[in-house]
Amino acid sequence: MAVALKRRRFTVDEYHRMGEAGILPEDDRVELIEGEIIEMAPIGSHHAGTVAHADHLFSSRLGPRAIVWVQNPIELRTEDSEPQPDVALLRPRPDFYRRSHPEAADVLLLVEVMDTTVERDRRVKLPVYARAGIREVWLLDLNAERLEAHRGPNPNGFREVRVHPRGDSAAAEAFPDVVVGVDDLLGAAE
Repeated sequence: MAVALKRRRFTVDEYHRMGEAGILPEDDRVELIEGEIIEMAPIGSHHAGTVAHADHLFSSRLGPRAIVWVQNPIELRTEDSEPQPDVALLRPRPDFYRRSHPEAADVLLLVEVMDTTVERDRRVKLPVYARAGIREVWLLDLNAERLEAHRGPNPNGFREVRVHPRGDSAAAEAFPDVVVGVDDLLGAAE
């Protein structure tokens, strides 16, 4: 006989209070996804280097046009979620989001680098981003060596998905003049 377990979901405010009370230490690698506190996967060197390179690439090409937000929280209250995407390009704000975390409307582009987290990023986080109204999400798949650009969020997902293999390039909808090569994001082929 199967036993039905009742789960306790948390709101973003409750999640913050746990951090303030020390229940969730600041250095814990967790994020809130659909009301559940999820442990994040360890970051390997390939993943870390790809994120660092994307940070450098976007920072140097966009300058003051966007804040490059690396592995920091985004509040998605409607989804009881506070993910920490690998890279997000945010609307510039004089306080650099010191007063409050960015929300969906602040995100111009969100990038998840996937190696060991492909299924979770694609099946769990991507739908959350769509329902929250994140306008564009790029999934950079290190295993398949491709970029998936998702645009046009709605409650059922994203209306437009374009797959860009190595040798191709893409530009974020918010910055059509800033073309980025997939090879630049992935690094040299091994």
